[in-house]
Amino acid sequence: MIKQNLAIYSIPILYKILKELETNLNYNIVYIPNKKKLENQDLSNFLVISEKENFKFNNFLHIHFPLKISKLIEKINIQFIRSKSKENSNINIGKYILNINSRTLMMNSNIVNLTEKEVNLILYLHNSTKPVNVKTLQLKVWGYRNSLESHTVETHIHRLRKKILSTFNLDNLIASKKDGYYLKII
Repeated sequence: MIKQNLAIYSIPILYKILKELETNLNYNIVYIPNKKKLENQDLSNFLVISEKENFKFNNFLHIHFPLKISKLIEKINIQFIRSKSKENSNINIGKYILNINSRTLMMNSNIVNLTEKEVNLILYLHNSTKPVNVKTLQLKVWGYRNSLESHTVETHIHRLRKKILSTFNLDNLIASKKDGYYLKII
């Protein structure tokens, strides 16, 4: 497991306590004694902890004392999980951003709300290296295992294309060939 990074700003006693526990924790711990060092440090891959002030870091935890160390470690772990979840929720698909958590497809300020199946369909097509036929989509996205004729895939794709067309004025994100559907990345 890759260790994450924790920066403790101007709380020397907390740094000493967590440094003693570092071998049992899943993060590397660094101490930043003053604002000048804080501003000169690349903290893009850090969770920053402080009790002094709120900073505008992407990943910041403002704490207040007194605080049980077990509760603090729990808060730190939760913050790390949240930041990892945010990182993994956005997927770039050409000039679009697919947010899995909010189930949206975005480009600039335009947003299309998606259903869970639509997100799964886009993800499956995005991860495919070649066009995907209807039967494969029925099996992999919808979980259909029988050979009954169904227009579920075609209907969903038609509706999704209409959503994309009305929001982005683009009708060829999900393209098709005789051997299946694929994403036409622009």
